[in-house]
Amino acid sequence: MLKQFFIICSGADTDLLENCSKGEQNKYVGIGATVFFTALMAFIAASYALYTVFDNLFAAIGFGFVWGLLIFNLDRYIVSTIKKTGNVIDELIQASPRIALAVIIAIVISKPLELKIFEKEINQVLLEQKNDFTLANKDQIALQYTPKIENLNNDIKNLQNEISSKETEVNALYNTYIAEAEGREGTLLLGKGPVYKEKREKHDAALLELQQLKETNKSKIEANEAQIAQLNTEYQTQVTTSQPIIDNFDGLMARVNALGKLPWLPSFFIFLLFLAIETSPIFAKLLSPKGEYDIKFNESEADLKSWALQNESQRKSVLVADNTINDKIYEDLSNEEELYVYKKKISRELMKKQQEAFYNKQTKIL
Repeated sequence: MLKQFFIICSGADTDLLENCSKGEQNKYVGIGATVFFTALMAFIAASYALYTVFDNLFAAIGFGFVWGLLIFNLDRYIVSTIKKTGNVIDELIQASPRIALAVIIAIVISKPLELKIFEKEINQVLLEQKNDFTLANKDQIALQYTPKIENLNNDIKNLQNEISSKETEVNALYNTYIAEAEGREGTLLLGKGPVYKEKREKHDAALLELQQLKETNKSKIEANEAQIAQLNTEYQTQVTTSQPIIDNFDGLMARVNALGKLPWLPSFFIFLLFLAIETSPIFAKLLSPKGEYDIKFNESEADLKSWALQNESQRKSVLVADNTINDKIYEDLSNEEELYVYKKKISRELMKKQQEAFYNKQTKIL
């Protein structure tokens, strides 16, 4: 039963192959097994590739099964349409488009399995890319908030500088009236005279302004600090919101690109392996000598062509004979007087009816 299944997979004519030797049958069993296992590898590879896309096991298996059937049908068609003629050049020309198709199929099949084989290395590349994306994302988001935060910090510094300047002015006035009271500066008179009182009042007025300035600037600084805190919160929120997008950056295209950053030689050898698997049925048939099955197949095809040519020649002969007979019959009829009179009578009646119809039509128009 398994042997019959692989023969069906090879695309050979089972009726012809039944009458061939065991060796000839085993050759096509091997070709059919290669076609089957190539389709099986295509099913596994496509299922994995689609699982990375849809992240759904049942959908991946379903689409992978359809893809495996497609590859099976293509390979079976490719092998079954290669005819052994005994001329190597003719066979290579006949197989060249099929080999090109096999190369394309091998590329499609090998790529998903390369992704699975080098999964750990690809994950490392993706991790590095995600880290770079995370840092770049933070920098891009920071560009929206950094100028505003810097302006608010500058405003806070300016407000603090105003307080510091006022404190310096108040301290200077304090030292002035103290020095006046001690007789070290100003009038150089010891005691609290009129000049001392004047300087003291000036200091007290400046101190009151300093207190008011502190209260005013404190409220402004607190407002700016609240805005800075809000901007920092918004910044962190955007970073947190966008991070899952970066974390999910591991789809099929991302993995293919990551695979391209790895050394090419291992991937190339895997491709060669699948290319050998995919083209093995074709080259097996090309390299095998012309066998009993091929002779019988060409013979049956030649018989069919001969039968078709005979039928075509017979139809042409029948047509020529029929035309000759018809020409002779109509020539004899053209010389009969009775037929001439009858046809003349019918033509006269037809012309009368045409004239009457034309007259009636013209009358309606007028």
